[in-house]
Amino acid sequence: MRLIDGAHLEGGGQLVRTAVALAALGGEPVTIDHIRAGREAPGLHPQHVAAVRAVAGCCDAAVEGLERGSDRLVFRPGPLRRVDQRIEIGTAGGIALVLQAWLPVALEAGGAITVVGGTEVPLGPTIDFVDRVVLPVLRGHGAEVGLELRQRGYVPRGGGEVRVAVEPGRLLPIAADRVELGSGVVSAAANLPAHVVERQLAAARAALEPAIGPLDVAEVDPRTGPSTGSSVSCWAGLRAGNALGRRGHPAEAVGRAAADALLAELRLPGEVDRHLADQLLLYLARYGGEFTATACSRHAATLIWLLGEFGHEIEHGPAPGGGERFTA
Repeated sequence: MRLIDGAHLEGGGQLVRTAVALAALGGEPVTIDHIRAGREAPGLHPQHVAAVRAVAGCCDAAVEGLERGSDRLVFRPGPLRRVDQRIEIGTAGGIALVLQAWLPVALEAGGAITVVGGTEVPLGPTIDFVDRVVLPVLRGHGAEVGLELRQRGYVPRGGGEVRVAVEPGRLLPIAADRVELGSGVVSAAANLPAHVVERQLAAARAALEPAIGPLDVAEVDPRTGPSTGSSVSCWAGLRAGNALGRRGHPAEAVGRAAADALLAELRLPGEVDRHLADQLLLYLARYGGEFTATACSRHAATLIWLLGEFGHEIEHGPAPGGGERFTA
């Protein structure tokens, strides 16, 4: 039984999600103690429970301590299997974070998942970042994966719904130059006037196009649904930025904030931004390769430590041209 300190370094939910994914992939049980011990509200939250359930469904795992507030989790995986499952987070917890745990496991045996929760949430990747950046990068390395965005869900009510299906396969070694993504903006909203998404898009374009040229993708996605909110996701190559709307915050400010986040990453050396680096490290550990990123975030440092605990060593340090190089 492998024992993992859930409070180590960043000590957040990413550690739990990745630990159970690695346990499932390696076919070995794991115990995670002190889960999120340093956080204001420690222990498992609904989105963490949902992520563990998603991974457990891929391998008929026996799990102890899988409940809200639990600070200790025991995960005993069985053989990987192809399964079609539905996971309801029960809150506006991040769907993208559930997928982050599930996808590397599902790539081994294939399968599908429908997740209900938040598609755009504070401090987490938007579903558009997953759909327009993360998944195309993985497809460029051989993954057969598709995403259907059925409903958007915003804080606090959630209710978003996403379905992802994947075929089994082994990826090529991770290399940033395998993929060319172009540039784009998706401006989205639910239960708001149509002009909101148009104004968000216009502001993002006005900030981005003088710096990077005409966008390849400029889309609006106005919807109705169970929750109200807005978001902007933008990307240029393997860098991205996003911003969420909030009551009393002008639509133009949301578009500019997303564009500013992207432009800040574009000013830094490296092939991918720090958030995409976080998404790629587990695949780098499993399939080998090398890339450079704009920075090594605390999330990334925690993940590198955790991967090492499972026997997957990643070397990292300053890249010759600037930024951080990651190699496996």
